[in-house]
Amino acid sequence: MSESTNQGGLPRLVEGFLAASGLVLLSPVMALCSLAVLLTTGSPILFRQIRVGRGGRPFTLVKFRTMRAAGGGPEVTASGDARITPVGRFLRRWKLDELPELWNVVLGEMSLVGPRPEVPAYVDPEAPAWREVLDARPGLTDPTTLALRDEEALLASIAGDRELFYRESLQPRKLEGYRQYLRRRTWRSDLGVLFRTVAAILFPARAPAGPRQAAGRH
Repeated sequence: MSESTNQGGLPRLVEGFLAASGLVLLSPVMALCSLAVLLTTGSPILFRQIRVGRGGRPFTLVKFRTMRAAGGGPEVTASGDARITPVGRFLRRWKLDELPELWNVVLGEMSLVGPRPEVPAYVDPEAPAWREVLDARPGLTDPTTLALRDEEALLASIAGDRELFYRESLQPRKLEGYRQYLRRRTWRSDLGVLFRTVAAILFPARAPAGPRQAAGRH
């Protein structure tokens, strides 16, 4: 592993403790989310999907289900997507659908802070940029994800092929953002990202607007 991505960041034991504590403290909220999904769209409550983790190893990401079962369609999701349920829109709006990923952190498959994990179809493990990004454990949040937090609204503004836009324009931009952060990250910077993420979720109107140039983002 390269020094740039293997050093810095919160220690694994600290992340595991924080993630486990989060699961306990947020268990009432997660129970309500589970009940809302079950009552409105039935089972399964959780959405499971294979993502690419550290070193290119696949793992199963878990979220609350926000789409209708067996909906099909493209991997990228834009706001207004007919597959998203009304409850799912609420969960996505407040990032509640991401809470089960704390379990992925407890298992060591993800970090609290790190590049967002991609589906295998969008990963090229032979590309230099991907090799550097995959040298780090994927995370729940990071500065690039914060800057592009309204990506679904942006994708909805794309008139053409949204998957093509994502592959050729948005994903390269995200990869570069991931690499820049990984090269300078420290445990202090990770804590700062976590605090900014919580603030952006609780007070979205006060959070700095992400860049919206170039007709889109992911």
